[in-house]
Amino acid sequence: MADRPLMPIATAVWLIDNTSLSFDQIADFCGLHPLQVKGIADGDVAAGVRGIDPITNHQLSREEIEKGEADDAYKLKLSRPKTVVAERPRKGPRYTPVSKRQNRPDAIAWMVRNHPEISDAQIAKLLGTTKTTIQSVRDRTHWNSANLEPRDPVGLGLCTQIDLDAVVRKAAAKRAKMMKDQPQPEAGPSLEPTQDQAPAAPETEEEEKKIDLERVFADFGGGEDESGDENKE
Repeated sequence: MADRPLMPIATAVWLIDNTSLSFDQIADFCGLHPLQVKGIADGDVAAGVRGIDPITNHQLSREEIEKGEADDAYKLKLSRPKTVVAERPRKGPRYTPVSKRQNRPDAIAWMVRNHPEISDAQIAKLLGTTKTTIQSVRDRTHWNSANLEPRDPVGLGLCTQIDLDAVVRKAAAKRAKMMKDQPQPEAGPSLEPTQDQAPAAPETEEEEKKIDLERVFADFGGGEDESGDENKE
């Protein structure tokens, strides 16, 4: 079990609203960045997320909060359960209470916007919805598209942070594997001439000016005979 609350963002919202803990203390306890906690306090991050009391969830004691409020350097410690009960494996689609089903389109919109690497089948299994509903939200053909507001499914209580993180890790690993297995484009033909395609060496001056000696002497011989005949005449 990690030393983090099950729903860190919702827990951070509650701690900001109900305690005087510093942003650094809340960020360290919830596993968030201090700037993210500051954004939650300013309303720029996790808008619409309902805070969850970590005391009633037995994740943090009142004494720990008082120690943290008295000392800014004190780091809060997560309460350990006295007994650990193994989670019963779940078969089939996730059951969503009737009171929370109306929030599923908002959660789907949040998933589509923030985690495009997750497939529709994974979203359907995580949120207990159908691919048809996911596609209608993605294409903005849902009957209530004008009023949809992307909201964190963990804050809406549609899934746990552990389940969401597991799906994100699985989708990221699958995407990385696909990118690794994708064949790399072949390199284009080289512009440098190969040994077989090397340009022929230019002829040397001696080869260009090569003289046929037999032809020259033949010309000389013919000239002497002609001159001799003329003298005889």
